[in-house]
Amino acid sequence: MLKVAILQMTSGVDPEANFAAIAAATRTAAGEGAAMLFTPEMSLLLDRDRARAAPQIVSQATSPFVPRFAALAQETGVTLALGSMAVAHEGGSKNANRAMVFAPGAGAPVTYDKIHMFDVDLATGESWRESNAYEAGREVVTVEDTPVGRLGLAVCYDMRFPALFGALGERGCDAIAVAAAFTRPTGAAHWHVLLRARAIEAQAFVIAAAQVGRHEDGRETYGHSLVVDPWGEVLLDMGGEEAGLAVCDIDLGRIAAVRAQVPALANRREIAKS
Repeated sequence: MLKVAILQMTSGVDPEANFAAIAAATRTAAGEGAAMLFTPEMSLLLDRDRARAAPQIVSQATSPFVPRFAALAQETGVTLALGSMAVAHEGGSKNANRAMVFAPGAGAPVTYDKIHMFDVDLATGESWRESNAYEAGREVVTVEDTPVGRLGLAVCYDMRFPALFGALGERGCDAIAVAAAFTRPTGAAHWHVLLRARAIEAQAFVIAAAQVGRHEDGRETYGHSLVVDPWGEVLLDMGGEEAGLAVCDIDLGRIAAVRAQVPALANRREIAKS
């Protein structure tokens, strides 16, 4: 059995405070024998006031936090799957919602930019236009040789797009990290059913670290960080009330057993487009 740790956060507008919470959780996870720690979307800064947030968002190359996360992984021996952080995009005036995976001793992280932008007007009156500030990613990304095997990366709204998870399944991912800051109404309706479906489709573990509760910028997030096995069984649900750290045992042998029982990945065929 392999131990993984999931950090459910109520991130605020102070990156230093958020980093301190992640660092403390990483050290605790190491003490509990976890090989990896997964954090939510926008772990380092969650602020919908874009004018206030702008001075805190710099390029990955100049961020003081990127080398600190690398050093944290090296210090603890824990592979750190940072759900995402906002960085200034290298190709223009917008930002990137970027996931990063730091392996001990690896130095620079493997990165993934969120592909699907959340542009919507909700019945609650909330309006979100992620594409106004963020450049959409263009590449499907997997990370080789992590403690959980081949790891696929996705961020929040990505979970609604099965083609991405089909691509991750075709690449033979053993686990998929889905970092999130899901709203309460959509979370209550769709969070569990979509993540269980994605695990079943990809025949992989889904490890979904989430933001939870009321944040400094006024938003409320759904929480319920989950670990789902390749059969769709929920192994961990951290609930929707409090931030915290949880450790979950996963059996990587379950992947081959499920794929042998229902060989959906092997039986998949291309569908012609009309």
